[in-house]
Amino acid sequence: MKKIGQFTLTAGLAAVLVSSSLPVMAEAGSSADRISHKIDTMTLEQKIGQMIMPDFRQWNGSNHTSLAPEVANIIDRYDLGGVILFAENVSETEQTTKLVHDLQEVVKQDASNDIPLFVTIDQEGGIVTRLGTGTNLPGNMALGATRSSTYANDAGHIIGSELRALGINVNFGPVLDVNSNPGNPVIGVRSFSSDPELVGTLGSALMKGIQSEGVAATAKHFPGHGDTATDSHYGLPVVDRSLQELEQVELVPFKRAIAEDIDMIMTGHIGMPQIEPEVVTSTNGTFPLPATLSDDVITGVLREKLGYDGIVITDALNMQAIADNFTESEAVLKTFDAGVDIALMPTILRSEQDVTKLDQIFKDVIAAVKDGRLSEERIDQSVERILTLKAERGIWNGTTDTTSLAEKIAQSNQIVGSPEHKAKERAMTEAAVTLVKNDQRTLPFKPKKNANVLVIAPAADQTDSMKKTIASLPKNRNWHVTTANYSATTLPLDQNPTLRAQLDAADYIIVGSNVNTSAKLLPTAPEQAIPASIFRYAKQTDTPSVLLSLRNPYDVAVQPDAPAHVLVYGFKGDPNGPDSEAGNLKSAGPNLPAGIRAIFGTFKPQGTLPVDVPVFQNGVFTDQLHLEFGDGFKNWKK
Repeated sequence: MKKIGQFTLTAGLAAVLVSSSLPVMAEAGSSADRISHKIDTMTLEQKIGQMIMPDFRQWNGSNHTSLAPEVANIIDRYDLGGVILFAENVSETEQTTKLVHDLQEVVKQDASNDIPLFVTIDQEGGIVTRLGTGTNLPGNMALGATRSSTYANDAGHIIGSELRALGINVNFGPVLDVNSNPGNPVIGVRSFSSDPELVGTLGSALMKGIQSEGVAATAKHFPGHGDTATDSHYGLPVVDRSLQELEQVELVPFKRAIAEDIDMIMTGHIGMPQIEPEVVTSTNGTFPLPATLSDDVITGVLREKLGYDGIVITDALNMQAIADNFTESEAVLKTFDAGVDIALMPTILRSEQDVTKLDQIFKDVIAAVKDGRLSEERIDQSVERILTLKAERGIWNGTTDTTSLAEKIAQSNQIVGSPEHKAKERAMTEAAVTLVKNDQRTLPFKPKKNANVLVIAPAADQTDSMKKTIASLPKNRNWHVTTANYSATTLPLDQNPTLRAQLDAADYIIVGSNVNTSAKLLPTAPEQAIPASIFRYAKQTDTPSVLLSLRNPYDVAVQPDAPAHVLVYGFKGDPNGPDSEAGNLKSAGPNLPAGIRAIFGTFKPQGTLPVDVPVFQNGVFTDQLHLEFGDGFKNWKK
């Protein structure tokens, strides 16, 4: 590691950061020659730096939205190859553009290192959307409901162009997990479908859209996180399948992505006991070695069986599936030995006091190389892949970007959240809305003048979004909208006179349901019990009502008394306006407004189910289907 002076953002240096940079001469020869020459001239520490990617989402107790001098020092000292940004880093378009600009300026001011950073982000669209401003998009399962490769490709173009305008050059998406387990607590609507071919088709279209904009795309979470019942943020999921079984489902989308030149693949922290026989014993017990650390999975299956020679990056190594069972250095060394190229978030850095942990990781990797446990040749393979992609994507091309910060901000303001992007977002979101039940043609609602509408959902931002959307409808005839929210503390209806009075006053009832785990489908869970009691009461009083499913669509299986079921595959509300369209710069979920517009007949739902919905009985999903992949009714009252 370099021993350097403090990197201080003085007035003079700040002026340098916002000015154009002088161009430098490109190295002679081909890209391959330039890469080979660069590797030959790099120190071991510099090579390792290219393989480490931390986050700085917070610094000294505050969201890290402008480059802290201490963070600049860390990037400079360790010659880091990349950083990952989170929502805490990217609140506004101009702010994000400046932060990314300043991050790259650290490298430009470093006389010993000319390799720009991978600046990365999880901008999947839908419920995993990091940018504070811009185009949210409806998410992958919504795209699955449209069955449209055109919409998926449009989504990729929107994501790629907005990230590129901000200076972000790598996106950790698309998600290629096949959501074959309805009890999956972490993937759900982040997946396109339970059908591997549809996941492959739409994932490919999204990937091509992103990469066509010059941004690297990343397929995740290899070898597949869809058939899991544990969230790897909090524990180690296990997929007990043979390679032949994986090839029929989980690996299908990844094979296609590899054939169509995906730039990166992200691993999943998943035990695969039929692929990797090694077990690990920690204070938490004995369990299969996670795929991220497995040479049988990374080298044996991904590299050799599937023929992938691009960059492999881990999912965050500070997730509990890894962090609870390995030291930080152990995890990094095992990933590198398995054939991984970049260790993502190997330690938590929130202040200068945490830098000792990063320093220890570097020391331990260097020691492993020096004593022969990890070869420098293995390190060089990863650095070659990293430099190759940086060269191919124009990140490291032998010249320095001379675009001024002012020019970058002007471009990002023009592109991020543009009216064209918002219009496409609305079109694909409306195309996704799925009607799977409409008894007695309950929908669309056609309230009379001064009618009372009750909207109820778990979160206030959700009911705010629904209320404001209703107010914006051209058909609105001075309807009175009342909102209510429910949670684990909400009293049952027979003990809740306030809610009962609201139901009695309502002419129409809309209930939003946000379910992402099997536990929330149990009769004792408020997420199931409160809506169920409302629908039973509405049935007794003959009040038109509708279930608006805001997340995983399996909640429709446990609400038989709702006469209508509408699915929108996204739960983000918008307290700032009736929609995420022109005039509202903040990134906001378009799904709820689309669902409301459909309920009141602005358009006819055309989406079809992208997953099977099994019967849920006695706390488990059965083999019997409540609804099938492809269902979607059109019995629409005129």
